[in-house]
Amino acid sequence: MCEWDDFHTREAFVRERLRDLDGEPIPPFWLLSEPGVSGREHRASSDIWMRKRLALAAVEKERLAFDFPAGETGKIRLGYLSNDFHDHATALLLVETLEAHDRSRFEVHAYSYGKDDGREMRRRLACAFDHFHDISSNSDNEAARRINDDGIHILIDLKGFTQNTRTSILALRPAPVQVNYLGYPGTLGAELCDYIISDSFVTPDSAAEDYAETFALLPHCYQPHGRKVLIDPAPDRASAGLPIEGFVFCCFNQAFKLTPGIFDIWCRLLDAVPASVLWLLGSSAAEGNLRNEALKRGIAASRLIFAPDLPQSRHLARLQLADLVLDTAPYGAHTTASDALWAGVPLITWPGETFASRVAGSLLSAIGLPELIVDCEDDYFERALALASNPNSLAGLRSKLAFNRLTTPLFDVEAYTAALEKLYLEMWSRRRAGSPLTTLRLPAARPEATRPAP
Repeated sequence: MCEWDDFHTREAFVRERLRDLDGEPIPPFWLLSEPGVSGREHRASSDIWMRKRLALAAVEKERLAFDFPAGETGKIRLGYLSNDFHDHATALLLVETLEAHDRSRFEVHAYSYGKDDGREMRRRLACAFDHFHDISSNSDNEAARRINDDGIHILIDLKGFTQNTRTSILALRPAPVQVNYLGYPGTLGAELCDYIISDSFVTPDSAAEDYAETFALLPHCYQPHGRKVLIDPAPDRASAGLPIEGFVFCCFNQAFKLTPGIFDIWCRLLDAVPASVLWLLGSSAAEGNLRNEALKRGIAASRLIFAPDLPQSRHLARLQLADLVLDTAPYGAHTTASDALWAGVPLITWPGETFASRVAGSLLSAIGLPELIVDCEDDYFERALALASNPNSLAGLRSKLAFNRLTTPLFDVEAYTAALEKLYLEMWSRRRAGSPLTTLRLPAARPEATRPAP
């Protein structure tokens, strides 16, 4: 809601709660957007959050006594577990990868406990899997039995600690290998998953102690995104609620990711660039507070433009009207970052030490724009101001992005899926051999291996 009057007290409050092991734990997701919380503290939060839940699950886990035959050969059975197999950000990112899976080597199952919204994405996803199981009416025990009865080798959780999650299914250990992937930008704590799928930018080796899971590192960026998403021509600025003239700074991250420190920088940019506006995602709960915060910083409330929620195709079309996307910190842009880059709009990001803060940097690295990754608050402001003040520099950057989006690894879904499958194959090979968990790392493809889209 961007009510920030007591924001300065939150860091101390968080640390006090993390020390109180007998008190009510803080949901780990809440901490992702809290400045000053370290990766080590994120892991502690996840461990504390799951401690009682794992204890409750232990009795049922022992009673279920799932076994996993070790001698099986043939296709590897993948099970994707999620609440979001409908028109949702996770599905939008993942659908082309699901469609690209090699069916000669993998049998792909969905375990869905979310709603059927009746929209096209739901129908498309149902076709993308070899088997689509609706487990929304099943108890955790029933869902776990179903997964185990289906002989799933690798269970891939796409939710983590996000809304409507059922990590309790993972706690019953229905599959021999369990993986944390895509839906939650951080560790799930001890005992739930063997691996977290990531990349070396998002989770450098130095961060390994901040994760209960073992790293499984893709060669470029962990986040999938295909090239089949068509973008309609941009509407005119007036129809999008934007002024006819003036520079458009943009951030379509949800309001809970905004912090006073980042908003300070944005208002400094508005002050330094005459006639510029800040284009934000609409939020009925936050808009009034943000206008008041702008006024406190000497910025007219009218220079904040709020965009209504739109279907993906219309959203991507209007996004082309933005001149520069500004990332948030410490919880940065994820799907909104790849949306911006696919729409051809440059993005400036300031990575921290946590998974949630480093995703946009990974995307920019994979698309060949490392010059938009900055190291500190001053660089963030200066880089944005330089681009807003120099139309030729910005035009050159947009031209580079327009070329790179079709030639660099970021949106090459075939190469991405092949790399993901190599990780799955290695996970299963090591499991069958009884080998201990170890970091899995795929080398980056040679430059000539990256090809333009047809």
